[in-house]
Amino acid sequence: MSKGFTSSYRIALLASLVLAMFAGLEARLVWLHVIDRDELLRSVDEARRQLIVDNARRGDIVDAHGALLATSRSVVVLGVDPQFVRSEDRAKWPELATLIGMPLADLERACMTKTRPASVKSGIRAVSLPQAAVITLGPLPTAAPAQPGLDADDDDQKADDTRLDEPDTDGNRPIRWAKLSDKVPESVYTQITKLGVKGVYGSRVYRRDYPHNEMAAHIIGYVDGHERPVAGMEHYADFYLRGENGWLESEKDGKSRELAQFRTREVPAVDGFNVSLSIDGTVQNIVEDELAKLAQEYSPQKATIIVSDPQTGFILALANYPSFDLNRFNKLTRDEQGRMRNVAVADEYEPGSVFKIVAASGALNERLVTPRTEFDCTLEKIDYNGIVRSLPREDVGDHFDHPLSVAEIIAKSSNKGAAQLAMRLGDRRFYDYARAFGFGQHTGFPVGGEVTGNLKAPEKWDNMTITRIPMGQSVTATALQMQQAMMVIASGGVLLKPQVIRQIRDSHGELVYTFGRVEERRVISLETAHIMARLLENVVSTQGTARLAAIPGFECAGKTGTAQKLMPVTLADGSTALRYSMTNHVASFIGFFPASHPQVSIAVIVDDADAHCPGGVAKGAKVAAPVFKRLGERLIPYLDIRPTIHDSDTKQAYAMGGDR
Repeated sequence: MSKGFTSSYRIALLASLVLAMFAGLEARLVWLHVIDRDELLRSVDEARRQLIVDNARRGDIVDAHGALLATSRSVVVLGVDPQFVRSEDRAKWPELATLIGMPLADLERACMTKTRPASVKSGIRAVSLPQAAVITLGPLPTAAPAQPGLDADDDDQKADDTRLDEPDTDGNRPIRWAKLSDKVPESVYTQITKLGVKGVYGSRVYRRDYPHNEMAAHIIGYVDGHERPVAGMEHYADFYLRGENGWLESEKDGKSRELAQFRTREVPAVDGFNVSLSIDGTVQNIVEDELAKLAQEYSPQKATIIVSDPQTGFILALANYPSFDLNRFNKLTRDEQGRMRNVAVADEYEPGSVFKIVAASGALNERLVTPRTEFDCTLEKIDYNGIVRSLPREDVGDHFDHPLSVAEIIAKSSNKGAAQLAMRLGDRRFYDYARAFGFGQHTGFPVGGEVTGNLKAPEKWDNMTITRIPMGQSVTATALQMQQAMMVIASGGVLLKPQVIRQIRDSHGELVYTFGRVEERRVISLETAHIMARLLENVVSTQGTARLAAIPGFECAGKTGTAQKLMPVTLADGSTALRYSMTNHVASFIGFFPASHPQVSIAVIVDDADAHCPGGVAKGAKVAAPVFKRLGERLIPYLDIRPTIHDSDTKQAYAMGGDR
């Protein structure tokens, strides 16, 4: 029987084909939804899901009056996707190159180089740029990387872009991002936007900026090109300054645009806290100006000036010579990188006669002597603990043919007298006082790189040590340690921790924490501190070694130091040894005023200025003391320091070494 156009064979074949098709479809569905489900879901998730980082703004560093010392400014990281560059935009390239300060040839190469060998790493830095802040000139490129930042010179964090584009048949991979500039100002970016060059786009990021360049460089410190803290307050206070980045989870479409309706989790960024320093910008400028004059006149190897509040221990200014520009730290040559060293805390030196305050304070505090107690300073040798010891020579030109009182030993800076004061105390007690004054240990100043100096325990002394340490030899200290020691007297006998952070405030200006005066320990009694202040006032009198430090109408107190440096010399056998030099010195003056109620303490330390000094010797009285005076005269009106009038009989009694 006829079945028309069909037959049983054809019907069976067609049915078999339909069944096979459905079986294949079902098998594929089983494969996709059961067997290969996890891998496919992971692939889809990687393609559509995105984690967008919202960068936090690093907090500001400000001075005592709120003036900016370090801040973070918004700039644009500008790049190009060569795949979207249009030939009709070529006429705009010269203007674009001018705006970003890039040679036109380099811009053309970046725009026209569309591929790279697949074996070459792309150089896409894994920097956390705020995806939400991406600004485009037209639509975002189809496969634009979520975190642009191509930099062929960056060896830090690099990632391959194989996950974005597979190599073509020639083994080349498309370039999706080439960085043009990483510091385009917002105003310039506005002009770039108006050009309408397709394929050129950028992301807003924060870059650290130091408005005053070199000012307080060794205190502020800096962050590197990747915003990582390196030194100074930037490093020490990074916990407060850095903030916490925010982030969100979302999905994107085929053109890498966020699908906000699929945003599942969002954590806002928390900007860093602001750190307020005790540094006074005006005082810092005055100090750096005087330091520049000193450097121009004497061309020292290095120099340090520190100004502090002796009642609290807070630093008002600290400057070193040479210094550097915080905004150009990466431009320093290898030979210039020593400029970044904070020599005020990182370098030690033999302090010389300023150290005599330790022996004098200790002997007075133990009531072993009074200001009128006399010592024979003509002796060459002396018996101490059953051993005959040689006393040190006096400074060149000094010769005392009569006994000196304790007051005169300080005023005239007698080496023999200082040694005998230490002998009155004894090895252990003198050493304990030196430790109590802060020598041989960290001050705890928060800038990094601090050294302790060298103060040997009595068990390691030889027969001459007890005669040398009292005059500031065979002991080393930092400039900040010497300032801290002098402030023991200025503060009324208490060792204060030197500090530079005053307050921490959040990004809204709300107070988070305040730092106050920190007393480490009492070193000498209040009475002894007052006596020592008067004895140090004699140093600045016409009978003392620091007449050039005197400020008319004000009670100035302090001590000079002229320390011989240990320099390498070649011996007869060809070997090298360290010897005290007669032509290389560290000149210093450390003091405070007014002596009766100190309001400011100043340390001036000048290393190796001998070549430009009369006679070829840099003395503290000639080099450092005048700087103290000039600084004091400039600080008096600014800090509103009033002169103190004393009863003439009282001043005369102290000038003659009288008791309090």
